[in-house]
Amino acid sequence: MKTTYLASAFSLIFTTSAFAQIDKIDAEAIQAAQNAWAEGIVEIGQAKINGEDAGAVASELLDNLYAFDDKVLFKPTKAVDDPFRNSYEEALSYFVGGMLEEDKGFALQPWTAVRFENEDLLIRDDNALAMGLYYFTDTAGNETKVEYTFGYRLDDDGSVKIELHHSSLPFSK
Repeated sequence: MKTTYLASAFSLIFTTSAFAQIDKIDAEAIQAAQNAWAEGIVEIGQAKINGEDAGAVASELLDNLYAFDDKVLFKPTKAVDDPFRNSYEEALSYFVGGMLEEDKGFALQPWTAVRFENEDLLIRDDNALAMGLYYFTDTAGNETKVEYTFGYRLDDDGSVKIELHHSSLPFSK
């Protein structure tokens, strides 16, 4: 069940459809969360280009899309010395730099588009897993392919939140 979702530059961050109050997680809710995440990553880099506060945009992404009010398991792509970022501050540092020495701000690249290609979804009650590939497009039009597994849960307020984020570059032969 491969599905592809694309978010491109200059879209409004966190579209209202991503935050519609729902009472059940389904494929459409996962797609909306993925689109909001992709738009957020693009907007962080765009904020930097525009001389705006990219950290504030990244904080908004974390506040709205991640379940840091509870526990989040976060293993970002380009993390070597500190591969796991389970606190809010560590996740923020990964996206915009600042806390950990190795962090240069993944979302500051900037990226012009992020495209999700779900290999499959596993949906159970108020939780869902999505696994597949996502593609990050840079300003020269080059795509970087990254493997991911995201875990989502439905909050008490009807919002879909990320509680598991694992991302890695494909193994080279």
